[in-house]
Formats: sequence, C-alpha cells, structure tokens
Amino acid sequence: MKYYTIAPPEILKPYVRFYWVLEHELTAGEPEYVYRSIADSCTEMVFHYRSTFDELTNNGIENGGPSGIQFQSTRYRRFITKQSFGIFGAYLYPFAVPLLFNTPSSQTSNLALDYDTFLGTSGRLLEEQIMLAPNNQQRADILSAYLIKQLRASKLKNDRIITCIKQVIHTNPNKTVAQLADTYNLSARQFDRLFKEHAGFSPKTYLRVVRLHDAIQQYDSSKSLTQIALDCGYYDQSHFIHDVRAFTGYHPGFYFSGKAEGFISIG
Repeated sequence: MKYYTIAPPEILKPYVRFYWVLEHELTAGEPEYVYRSIADSCTEMVFHYRSTFDELTNNGIENGGPSGIQFQSTRYRRFITKQSFGIFGAYLYPFAVPLLFNTPSSQTSNLALDYDTFLGTSGRLLEEQIMLAPNNQQRADILSAYLIKQLRASKLKNDRIITCIKQVIHTNPNKTVAQLADTYNLSARQFDRLFKEHAGFSPKTYLRVVRLHDAIQQYDSSKSLTQIALDCGYYDQSHFIHDVRAFTGYHPGFYFSGKAEGFISIG
C-alpha cells in the first residue's frame, strides 16, 4: 500500500487541507481489497485514475460508477475492488463547498455525487484532464488551477464562521456549542444557522464527528481507549463506544486495533 500527500499552493491552503494519493498492487494471494470510509467532517474530491471500486451495501454490490465528490458525512461506507488501483484526491474543508462551488454545505451533507451531476460540463472536463494526466503532481496542478479559478469567482465569505470551524477541527473540539457561539459574538440561533451553512451539520453533530477523528489521531499503543475517550472530551465510555460504532461501524476495540478495513489515518 502506498499513501502520500501533496501540499496545495499557498492561495488554496485556507480551503484545501492537502491532496492525497493511494495506490495498491493486488497480489495473487490478495484477490480483492475492501475500503471503508468513515464519518468525516471534511469533503473529498476523488479521482480513480486506475480501476474503480464498487460499493458494498446491505443489498449486495452496487456499481461504484465514476469518480466524484464525497461531502462531509456522518455515515460509513464500504467499497471493493478486485484490481490494482490508483486514486488521487483532495481533502477540503467543508466551508470550501459554498466558497468554491456556490452551494451551502447544508445541502450536500451525506451526499456523494459524480462530477457531471455536481459541476456539469466543467466537472466532466476536469475529470477527463485529471484521468489523462501522466503523474500525480500534474493532477495536483490541474486541480489547483481549477480550484483557484473557482475561488477567484467566489463572492461568499464569512471569516468568523470559517475561523470557528478551523478551530474546532484543529485545536479544540471539546468546547461546547454555547462557548463557541459566545467566542464569536453570535447568538445561539445565528451561530447554528451559519455553522450548518458552512460545515454541513449542526454544531453538536459536527463536534461529535471531529471528536472521533481527534481520538483516531491520539491513538497509540501507550494509551488506553479509556484515556483517549477522556482526553477527547467524551462524557463516559458508553458515549465513546456509541460514536465509534455509529461513525465507523466497528466497536472501538477492533477499530483501534489497526485491523479495520481500509484503516488509514489521514490527519
């Protein structure tokens, strides 16, 4: 398994956390690969430049279709491929959706759309250019040029709520909703509306998803799961177990064993 990241240009860093690449060569003893995407507070633009995945659902296997955008989500999904694969992606802050695509994040939560559906002709052309690029650095350059063009045409911006969402993701997911609203001098109603518009979920739900990723980042063999739960602000062990199960589909003991499907910590 080969996984690495590529930094976006400076102008995009406030909106794009990083580009990423995942490649894998299936061997004779590995007839298939199953990937599980977990709940996430951010949005991903995904391009399958070598083979594709099908989705594993409760009703069986569904055609995975083309590349596309997986928006911020509270759900986990499972995908399977029987071929060696290569994937290029961009990990975007959720507020990049209204800024770059003129669509409130509240309208895209838990959706996965192909580029033609979400972006029309420009999305089709973007996908074609990235699929035909000879290497991943050029894919990053092509996507950067597209996103910069989108950014320059954007008229939406709310610095206070953007700063708040970044604070939640990077520094302190343990603050209460009331504390966050007070910090940014907003009423509870204003804060809830603006936060949902830019992050996709209510502040309470979003904090739960971010707290899960904080727990994943904190995990190492020297810490017990109980200690991680306490450090990440869970009220008790039962709340921790409930959220891990809801957002990953696994009991914490198994998920944090490193044996879970597609276990990749992306930061």
